[in-house]
Amino acid sequence: MPYTIAVVGTGYVGLVSGTCFADIGNQVHCVDIDPKKIEMLEAGGVPIYEPGLDLLLERNIRERRIWFTLDLKSAVLKSDVIFLCLPTPPDEDGSADLKYILGVADQIGVILQAHPDAGYKVIVDKSTVPVGTSELVRDAIRRNAPDGDFDVVSNPEFLREGFAVDDCMRPERVVVGTSSRRAETIMRDLYEPFLRSGNPIFVISERSAEIAKYAANSFVAMRISFINEMANFCEKIGANIDDVRAAIGSDSRIGKKYLYPSVGYGGSCFPKDVRAILKSSADFGTSLQVIEAVEQVNKRQPLLFCEKIRTHFQGDLTGRRIAIWGLSYKANTDDTRESPAFVVIDQLLEAGAEVVAYDPEAMEGTRRRYGNRIVYASSMYETIKGADALAILTEWNEFRNPDFGRVTEALKQRVIFDGRNLFNSEEMAGRGYTYYSIGRALVPVSNIAE
Repeated sequence: MPYTIAVVGTGYVGLVSGTCFADIGNQVHCVDIDPKKIEMLEAGGVPIYEPGLDLLLERNIRERRIWFTLDLKSAVLKSDVIFLCLPTPPDEDGSADLKYILGVADQIGVILQAHPDAGYKVIVDKSTVPVGTSELVRDAIRRNAPDGDFDVVSNPEFLREGFAVDDCMRPERVVVGTSSRRAETIMRDLYEPFLRSGNPIFVISERSAEIAKYAANSFVAMRISFINEMANFCEKIGANIDDVRAAIGSDSRIGKKYLYPSVGYGGSCFPKDVRAILKSSADFGTSLQVIEAVEQVNKRQPLLFCEKIRTHFQGDLTGRRIAIWGLSYKANTDDTRESPAFVVIDQLLEAGAEVVAYDPEAMEGTRRRYGNRIVYASSMYETIKGADALAILTEWNEFRNPDFGRVTEALKQRVIFDGRNLFNSEEMAGRGYTYYSIGRALVPVSNIAE
């Protein structure tokens, strides 16, 4: 049956989730505190870049299945299920800051207390939160609404930026943390249209659901750090990480996903979640040594990349013009949070280099961080005009097959530092390029090019 749903927070998770819930026939009220964002959304604008989301949102606005509002009270009272899709930014100690979630929980309690006839509500923690958060949300609501008829459920999201609409409409699995049969029935019914292909829904305890999200992200982060460690090792001993990756990825116990060497992971999830689970484990008196190593490897990876640039220029980058292709933490998103590209840019600026940068979608986020400290180009080819070297930091499709005639003509020197291994080392040497990549030996130009 269709439900009336409130989605509190129209950030990445809230907007994608709310739009997808509307698309299967529910009535969705999205709540935010930013009037400008609400105005944009009401007009069909999308404040984030996510492939396919704009068309989906337009359709559901037209069909009057989704609305946007500043009025939390109205949305709560109308809704059967209330999703909390609020930010949990890291505190200085690495823990997840729950002030936004608990602040809204407090307001919901006040609303329910003032309207005892509001009916049963399922309050869903959709944000990534540390273990025990469901209990904190329940207590925050209960303080203001001691007789309120509600349950709190943990329902972590597993959306990949760049593929979020597909992940939401066709989830590999749904995890619901609840001990309430009443809430379980509603959550199963709500997600049933998404799971008709047979993918599972796991109903487990609230704490198990909270840990499942952190464990999943930490494991994927571990794969990324692992392959980067192997790549660094390959460089030292003269092996090729592409061959190693293909060999181990064909093992059914390992698989091919997330085994691509790079300048490191970034984004809104992996760095924050790794730090948060480490802080949570410390709070409970345990240690997660593998995850500690994952974080350290990832911190070091962009610094090693920068060391290649310094070494090539004999340790002096003063006045060198370095072109950057790619600023978002990965392709198909405008998200620059914790982007390895920013670590590289910081290092280059500190070393006295001039940085000129381009990204298809992430220029605005970069301007907010760097202002006039770097140069912003309007295209990938404009970026490299007169540059001493090109550094590739995001694997956008348009960077994968450039016109090397134009690249050679524009660059001052044929030097490329590829943090995503987009090209073949031998072919690049054949074009006369000094081509540095991750986990592959530098092929001398004289050995290939005439």
